[in-house]
Amino acid sequence: MRRREFITLLGGAAAAWPLAARAQQPAMPVIGFLSTQTREAFAAYVTAFQNGLNAGGYVEGHNLSIQYRWAGTQYDLLPEMAKDLVRNKVSVIAAFTNVAALSAQAATGTIPIVFSIGSDPIQLNLVSNLSRPGGNITGIHFFGSALVTKRIELLQLLVPNVTPIGMLLNIHNPDSEAQLREAVFAAQTLNKSVVALEAATEKQIIEIFSQLAPRGIRALIVQTDSLFTSRPDMLAELAKRHKVPVVYPDKAQAMSGGLLSYGASIAEAFRHVGAYAARILAGERAGDLPVHQSTKVELVLNLRTAKALDLDVSPMLLARADEVIE
Repeated sequence: MRRREFITLLGGAAAAWPLAARAQQPAMPVIGFLSTQTREAFAAYVTAFQNGLNAGGYVEGHNLSIQYRWAGTQYDLLPEMAKDLVRNKVSVIAAFTNVAALSAQAATGTIPIVFSIGSDPIQLNLVSNLSRPGGNITGIHFFGSALVTKRIELLQLLVPNVTPIGMLLNIHNPDSEAQLREAVFAAQTLNKSVVALEAATEKQIIEIFSQLAPRGIRALIVQTDSLFTSRPDMLAELAKRHKVPVVYPDKAQAMSGGLLSYGASIAEAFRHVGAYAARILAGERAGDLPVHQSTKVELVLNLRTAKALDLDVSPMLLARADEVIE
């Protein structure tokens, strides 16, 4: 072989080697993120989710891609969004809220799913066993329905003589019935009654608040639902305008001017979902990861709002609060 031909052949081979090496590298994994919320409302929780992934060695844009699907509280969009993620062959689906988890489950029996929900995953038929879920699904359960009883009790401490108590519910949330049952039972033990106030839109929420006084409803508890958690400023303003004490499920609602919140740490739940997704990407099976039951609960009291509503807050309640806004 002539020297010039050998050099040319060697140069061509050297140019081909990086191409071959790149072809052998695994494709960047993709996580499908399915939520009933909007990105603006859940920005802080997205950061918590990403922190969970980061702790497991995965960084969005570096060695991981995330496809976000935001339903904006339009639950009917979720089934098609879940199917779209399946068509795009994502590596894992992270599903937030009951409806998102059920939509993902209906869309695939093979792609791993990690959920964050407030209802019992066994009752929802997402898993058959909490310690070893089996199949392609696991996740985080934060006792959404069970906390309703405690919210009724806290409302009793703030306004002891008020009945009936209104409960603001999203008519499209499959967990509404369970949360209402918990509220009715808890109220009965305190010789109170609960009135279901069902909404599906902002307009209906506004109408409900305007009808509270004519119906004799002078206090509210709010369901754990994206329709309400995504509108903390709106609900706080309506409660202030109509002078109604309201107990909320999410810390952000008390931080935005709501009277009191009592609920699981949503940020902590999102972080756990990210951590589980990272473990699955690293090779673990979803069905081998136990459903994590979140025990971190936060009580936040907005003393400024309590004073604006002329409420006397007992020292016992102040002492129980994890955070007091003065």
